[in-house]
Amino acid sequence: MDKVRAAVKNVDVRAAVQGGLNKALEAQYPPAVANVARLRRVHPGKTPAQLISYLNTIYLSAVTTTGAGAGAAAIVPNGWVQVPVALADLLTFLEASVLYTLSVAEIHGLDVEDVERRRFLVTSVLIGNTAATTALEPLIGRTAPYWGKKIVESIPMTAINKANKILGPRFVTKYGTKQGVLVLGKQIPFFIGVGIGAAGNNVFGWFVIKAAGKILGPPPESWNDPS
Repeated sequence: MDKVRAAVKNVDVRAAVQGGLNKALEAQYPPAVANVARLRRVHPGKTPAQLISYLNTIYLSAVTTTGAGAGAAAIVPNGWVQVPVALADLLTFLEASVLYTLSVAEIHGLDVEDVERRRFLVTSVLIGNTAATTALEPLIGRTAPYWGKKIVESIPMTAINKANKILGPRFVTKYGTKQGVLVLGKQIPFFIGVGIGAAGNNVFGWFVIKAAGKILGPPPESWNDPS
């Protein structure tokens, strides 16, 4: 355990998390747009709500599987191996979560081609509806239900940039803490370690899904519905 703690101290988790988010925001937008277009072709009868439900299942399955893998790898008795494995798990989780959030935004018809508007939406979802609204209230005032879509579409870039400066540190703190907690929590017998890795990612995955729903609101009733 001492080796693991020492390894955690020697890894710049916050820098890795911030770098992982920046990379995902750039890399995952084109796949999100293409993914939704492909799913609409493959499932032409699905409504927007049904397609989001389908994405929920795929996303949860993906992040749970990677979490189980990290939990299993964490039994290797070497802290320098365990920390990179857990950090890789976290960055994979972030990649999947960014792709999921941008795919849901695409189904909503939300234009997030600008990377800073993308950042605003994704960090709001990843830190959660309550935390985001609390952090942003001094800047944009009290928010209405399903505030994310209206704010991304309507407020000027100067306000988006200010909001990102508020949300960014909260995002890094939240996910830097997650990495440290799960790394130390996985240092237990093999099958329990696998369970913690999978269950941890599953819980955080549900958190992302719920936050996206609260921030973006109900999906359009049909593909022709502009709302």
